Amino acid sequence: MMDPQAFVRLSIGSLGLRIPVEASKLVQSVNRASSSPCCCEIRLQGFPVQRAPIPLISSAEANPDPHSKTTVFYLEKSNVKALIAKRCFQTPQVFLEIVVYLGRQKQSLCSISSKKQQLGTFRMEVGPEWEEGKPALIHNGWIRIGKHKQGAGRQGPELHLRVKLDPDPRYVFQFEDETTLGPQIVQIQGSIKQPIFSCKFSRDRRAAQDQVGNYWPSSNSSDKDHERRERKGWKVVIHDLSGSAAAAAFMATPFVPSSGCDWVSRSNPGSWLIVRPDPVATSESWHPWGRLEAWRETGPRDSVCLRLYLLPEYQDTGVLVSEIMLNADKGGEFFIDMDRQTPVGTPVVSPKGSSSSEYGVTAAASIGGGQAAMVAGFVMNCRVQGEGKISKPVVQLAMRHVTCVEDAAIFMALAAAVDLSIEACRPFRRKTKKGNRHSLVS
Repeated sequence: MMDPQAFVRLSIGSLGLRIPVEASKLVQSVNRASSSPCCCEIRLQGFPVQRAPIPLISSAEANPDPHSKTTVFYLEKSNVKALIAKRCFQTPQVFLEIVVYLGRQKQSLCSISSKKQQLGTFRMEVGPEWEEGKPALIHNGWIRIGKHKQGAGRQGPELHLRVKLDPDPRYVFQFEDETTLGPQIVQIQGSIKQPIFSCKFSRDRRAAQDQVGNYWPSSNSSDKDHERRERKGWKVVIHDLSGSAAAAAFMATPFVPSSGCDWVSRSNPGSWLIVRPDPVATSESWHPWGRLEAWRETGPRDSVCLRLYLLPEYQDTGVLVSEIMLNADKGGEFFIDMDRQTPVGTPVVSPKGSSSSEYGVTAAASIGGGQAAMVAGFVMNCRVQGEGKISKPVVQLAMRHVTCVEDAAIFMALAAAVDLSIEACRPFRRKTKKGNRHSLVS
C-alpha cells in the first residue's frame, strides 16, 4: 500500500474546576446545581462544537485524573493548513476555545440552556507546532478563567486541562461504485488513486452458517409466517489484486419484519458475519472475525442502528466494540473509536443536528486480521449514504492497526456490510426511487 495520509489528533482531557472559597456566592450557586455538573463547550473553527462535563475539585492540592474522559478533534492536513492560513491573514486570531458554564438541575448531561451562567473562557492560539506532525503537549495544568465580581483582586475559577497534539496517520480507501455493482476499492493519497481490492457482491441463498460454522446463536422471531418477505443470502467477498479472497461478509441472520410492524426491529435484528481466510486450513475456508447486527428505529427521523461485536479466538461470546445510530435518510459515519465512546448502554449527548449516537467499548480485544491488540484511540470509520441514494463508501483506517493488506481487507468487508445494512433495513412496503442506488429489496 501507499504511504498513509497525515492526520493530527487534538485531545483535551484531565478536566477539572476549582473555585476559590472567597467566591461565596459562586460556591453557593455550584452547591445548588450539584445534581448537574459544570460543563464546557469546546470550540475549534470549522468543527462542530463538542461538550463535556467538568468535575469540581475541592482540595487546593488535588488534581483531576490524568486518564479521565478525553475530548478529541481529528484534523486532516488540509484542516491544519486552513487554520494556520487564517491565523496568518485574519484578525482576530484562530483559537481553541473552552467556555465553562455552571450546570443546571433537571438537564441532560452538559445541556446548555438560555439560562446558562458562564464562569469563564480558556483560549489557546493555533500555533505553528500544529503542523509539525510531532507529539506536542501544549498545555497541562491549572489556569484562571475568570475573575469574581465582588471586589478587586478576588480570584475567579481555575480550570485544569491537558491539551495534546499527536500524529495519527491513516490509510484512506474508497469504493469506486456502489457495493452491489462489484466496484474496485482504491487507496487515496492526495490526487493519486491506487487500486487495492475488488469487491464482489452476490445473493447466495445458502445460510452463512453452512459455510463458516454457527459461531453465534440465531435470533428467532416468534412469528413463523413463511409468507412474509425476507432479505437473506447477501454476500460480499473482498479480493486482493491477485484475485485471492482476502475477507468477506455473509448475511448470517435474515433481515425480516418483526411481528406487528413492517421493518427490522431491535428485538429481531438482522446480522452479518465478517470473516477472513482461515490461516491454518488447507482448503478455502473462513474464520470468524466479527458480527455486525442491524435494525431500524422509527420516529421523527428514522435511524439504522448498527452494533459490532468482535469474535476473539477460542471464546464463545463476542466483545461489543461499537454501537452507532445512522440517519436512515442521510446516512452518516460508522466508527470504531475508543476516544468517542462511553460505557455500553450510556448514551452520549450529541451536538445539535448530529446524525449519530455513540455507545461504547466493554473490553480490549484483537482488532486486526492478525494479532494487533486494540489500544485507545481511533481504529476506523466508514461514511455511507442514506437509503435510496448512490453510496460509494469512504473508509479511513488507523495505520497502527494495519500490518498487512489482509488487515485492511477485513475493514473493507465491514464497510460493505454497513453500507448494505442501510438497504436491508428499509421498510418492506417502501419502493425504491428510480435513479438511486440499486434496489435489493423489491
